[in-house]
Amino acid sequence: MKLSIVMPVFNEAHRVLQAVDHVLAVQFPCPIELIIVNDGSRDKTAPLVAQIDDPRVTVLTHRHNRGKGAAVKTGVDQATGDYLIIFDADLEYDAQDIPSLLAPVLSGRAEVVYGNRTFGSHASYSFWYVMGNKAVTLAANVLYNSYIGDLETCFKLLPVRLFRSLRVRSSGFGIEAELTAKLLRRGIRPYEVPISYRARTRQEGKKITWRDGVEALWILGRERLR
Repeated sequence: MKLSIVMPVFNEAHRVLQAVDHVLAVQFPCPIELIIVNDGSRDKTAPLVAQIDDPRVTVLTHRHNRGKGAAVKTGVDQATGDYLIIFDADLEYDAQDIPSLLAPVLSGRAEVVYGNRTFGSHASYSFWYVMGNKAVTLAANVLYNSYIGDLETCFKLLPVRLFRSLRVRSSGFGIEAELTAKLLRRGIRPYEVPISYRARTRQEGKKITWRDGVEALWILGRERLR
């Protein structure tokens, strides 16, 4: 099995090379490729990722910022792996957790695996951020009669062919809700494993807002009624 790691990047000059090194340092149980999608960054991200010299790394570029969902779709379109996982360049997630998501797949216990965050004082951006995340997850569980623990997690591991067949349309952070809704609507229940997480602050560059939570709720309802 080959794993495609898709890294959407927007204005992450201070972290992107560290994030890339973080991923490439992991001892994966299978071959990997890292697909970096520079989503119209206006800082020094572009020249930094252009200097990466590793045969496992591919760099793609959007001329203008189109959103996380659009960047992920661009990366998946070019993926050559059997499975994919999204890894944000903000270093909120730990790449060392990725093998634990691969384990249920490699053992034949699961096809889709989510990394489930346990929010604590060091892992929550704010009280309302955590409550918003829980509200969106609860809405998905009620609407689709499921029981998942963390809908908004970045760590979603699934077959490349399955992702492509879902025809995800969301160009922004709504990709998380749409992807999950379409999986649940097909009767696919993600297998969940615990992962570590450290939320960054607005000053450190956190981009998601309450509007993204409202959009996620709308997407969940739309897909349920489809």
